[in-house]
Amino acid sequence: MSKNQSIEALVTGGKATAGPPLGPALGPLGVNIMDVINRINESTKNFEGMKIPITVNIDPDTKKWDVVVGIPSTSALILKEAEIKKGTNNPKEKWVGDINFDQIIKISKIKMESSYGQTLKKVSKEILGTCLSAGVKVNGKTPKEIINETGNGVLDDKF
Repeated sequence: MSKNQSIEALVTGGKATAGPPLGPALGPLGVNIMDVINRINESTKNFEGMKIPITVNIDPDTKKWDVVVGIPSTSALILKEAEIKKGTNNPKEKWVGDINFDQIIKISKIKMESSYGQTLKKVSKEILGTCLSAGVKVNGKTPKEIINETGNGVLDDKF
């Protein structure tokens, strides 16, 4: 019995194709490439337009496979919520978007498993730090102001 083979790739949510990098990697393993691509697209459609890490695990003997979908980066989730294509090139002076605190909570819940923060409040502060780097305000305020409000208990009812 041979060892399972894994193929890791970064795909655009809902838009994976049989072209590189997946097709050439899957072809020699004898699996139905379009079945795998269709499963990837179905599994990533909620992250449309975002880069998503995926892993395809294949048993070379039985040709059975499964797809494991990772979590998009924090910045990708923030940009999606803000409905912008990219963050600022000058985070100290230029703001390019604004989201509300409920969107911060939504992103925090998605990132909770992969975060070092052990509470929703701590994960939210990490997300706010990324908002600062991306140039995205929260509730019309700078992320630093929101971090201070979070630390002072002003937003405790959200957790």
